[in-house]
Amino acid sequence: MLNAAKASVLALTLSAVATAAVAAERLYIFTENYPPYNASVSGKGFAHEEDDITGICTDMVKAMLARVDYDYVMKMRAWSYAYDWVQGRENHGLFCTARTEEREDLFQWVGPLASIKWTLFAAPDSDITLDSLEDARELQIAGYKGDVMSEYLVDQGFNVTMGMSGDVNTRRLMLGQADLWVTDGLVGPLVAEQEHGITGLKPVLVFRETPMYLALSKNTDPAIVADLQQALDEARAAGELDAIEARYE
Repeated sequence: MLNAAKASVLALTLSAVATAAVAAERLYIFTENYPPYNASVSGKGFAHEEDDITGICTDMVKAMLARVDYDYVMKMRAWSYAYDWVQGRENHGLFCTARTEEREDLFQWVGPLASIKWTLFAAPDSDITLDSLEDARELQIAGYKGDVMSEYLVDQGFNVTMGMSGDVNTRRLMLGQADLWVTDGLVGPLVAEQEHGITGLKPVLVFRETPMYLALSKNTDPAIVADLQQALDEARAAGELDAIEARYE
């Protein structure tokens, strides 16, 4: 009986260790409402389940995760919240994150996924024309907190109004509260039409293009990062990523 008791304790101990190992390998993946790259099915700016989140980058990340054995949860939150939350937390990641020199050492990177074009939009009836970014120096630009394009312009000394999200920036243009809106070339017109019924935004300048990635915290095991990169590379080689982009054209 003593041996049986010892065996039972050992089995429970091993079971607990195995459970802890599985829990340690759970991934916590965050994104924001940024259609067409990431979007909530409900149209709201948040989501609690992966089935409620879609979009170009989202589908790419799901295709990657389908090729690994890690358990994961995916949630949509405000970008500034999620960006701060994942840093310093094991097995936490954020997409689609523009990979820039300023961010390079803050994360471990899996990608590339898609690319964004840094675009300045004006209202449909605006007569603003720009030959270079410097031409926008004296203009009021609408952006949002945590956005790589907005923060770049702030660092360069441009006059940027920073909100908590980019959803309201179309209205700022239409109400004359801003001269320009900085956002991605696909995102701007889509948000303007879907959220506000506004068409005809004028893209007056594309001043940069950067690839977007899944950014994983520095606390995440590099072996997990390598597994995810391999899975993404396999999905790309199989044509899955090209097929995803084609669905959104």
